[in-house]
Amino acid sequence: MARVFSGIQPSGDLHLGNLLGANLNWVKMQHEHDSIYCVVDLHALTLLKDPEALRASTIQLAQLLIAIGLDPEQCILFVQSQVPQHPQLAWLMECTVSYGELSRMTAFKDKSNRDGTKFVSAGLFTYPALQAADILLYDTDLVPVGDDQRQHVEITRDIAERYNSRYGDTFVVPQHVIPEAGARVMDLQHPERKMSKSEEGAGTVNVLDDLKAIEKKFKRAVTDSESEVRFDIEAKPGVSNLLSILAGATGGDPATLADQYEQYGPLKADTAAAVIALLEPIQQRYKELAADPAETERLLRLGADKAEAIAEGVLARAKQNIGLLS
Repeated sequence: MARVFSGIQPSGDLHLGNLLGANLNWVKMQHEHDSIYCVVDLHALTLLKDPEALRASTIQLAQLLIAIGLDPEQCILFVQSQVPQHPQLAWLMECTVSYGELSRMTAFKDKSNRDGTKFVSAGLFTYPALQAADILLYDTDLVPVGDDQRQHVEITRDIAERYNSRYGDTFVVPQHVIPEAGARVMDLQHPERKMSKSEEGAGTVNVLDDLKAIEKKFKRAVTDSESEVRFDIEAKPGVSNLLSILAGATGGDPATLADQYEQYGPLKADTAAAVIALLEPIQQRYKELAADPAETERLLRLGADKAEAIAEGVLARAKQNIGLLS
């Protein structure tokens, strides 16, 4: 049985891209592997946060993950900051990765160059080292992520291999796992860019959006001036995005689904219906969990204790191999 690890930031609302690109795959993998999932609140600190809002969004995200289908009896679910080995190993990772490697990370370039950005924290630059620590602390074999996170798993592999080469066999070198359908959900209004937590509006579908509002968003989704329905990401990004979302929500294949449609209207309607059918029970379960936040906190503390029991041994191994006193 493989060890699985993945994490998600409590920043912005959970959207359809997160759900189809990663979270539903997490639910599936918890029944197939030894799975560990984390709300990475330390990563959220790379951008300025209101403390109370951060605490609230951390609990909300954990509740959403449980509502989606993560079962604390089947997997380990915890909050990153409650396991102190994460920032401790991150320093060893920072001393193993190079400035040049970090400067080439796409996420840093995007976030640091946004219009109006006045303060760029050092943490935003070095957070791939913390992300590597997150993954490597658990002898992780597989990292289920959306396609946009591929680069982060690759740099984690590079760091692990370099550490092992310099200091002896220390870390398992992980592999990324990306679901075929829905791996990269694009903005409904701007299908040339991915759906993002930082972009609100008609192009982003949040998991907790009103269901009628979701239907309207799909009806207004951008397609093109042609009429042929086919899966062609380069030539028909809007139509292909709808097909990819429909496939992710139903377990189908985008190219095969395209053969069932001759017009864009029915495709939009069916995609909206499939997404609503997926989200409605999640929203209902979330409401139940939100009514009892103390229970969520209890489950997260239990998860943190389980995670720390694993992380403590891996950190001790890393410290011993690099030459630190025990």
